[in-house]
Amino acid sequence: MPDAMALLHAQCSSCQNCPLGKTRTNLVFGVGSPTAKILFVGEGPGEQEDLQGEPFVGKSGQLLDKYLSLIDLDRSGSKIYIANIVKCRPPHNRDPQLEESEACMPWLRKQVRILRPRIIVCLGRIAAQRLMDPDFRVTREHGQFREKGGIWFMGTFHPAALLRNAAQKKDALADFQALRDKMAQLNLLDGG
Repeated sequence: MPDAMALLHAQCSSCQNCPLGKTRTNLVFGVGSPTAKILFVGEGPGEQEDLQGEPFVGKSGQLLDKYLSLIDLDRSGSKIYIANIVKCRPPHNRDPQLEESEACMPWLRKQVRILRPRIIVCLGRIAAQRLMDPDFRVTREHGQFREKGGIWFMGTFHPAALLRNAAQKKDALADFQALRDKMAQLNLLDGG
């Protein structure tokens, strides 16, 4: 489905469904393999992501890459795709407003339909509340898998939150190890 993702990216690049489209430097659509079976979803791009047009490229992206490498994954491989709820940077890196999330969710849903992931990892509270459960509490429910519509969902700490609170890094590592275990269970380690 690589062509379908490229077409969707092209369609999304002209999106003006909310005010964020008018203030972005670059669309931050997503990055990774269009055949990935593991989808990581954050809340929205920050300043570095807006400048480069790619999700998780700043310090939080470096931390995410480190956690991925600890379980033998990387963003250039065929197993993962990384996206956000909103595709344009909210001003001053604030949380996306509900109207902005609502305007952008159809793009994420289409990405999910193209990818057909087996696992979706929600990076942070906002993504988990949007995709898993509006009452999700990351400090209590991180690392726990839930099956919904044939897809396994798991919420974990946002890498930016880990940079602010290093005490949670051990829990995040356990979540990534749980992800690796779930991948093994679903036969996704060797291409599955």
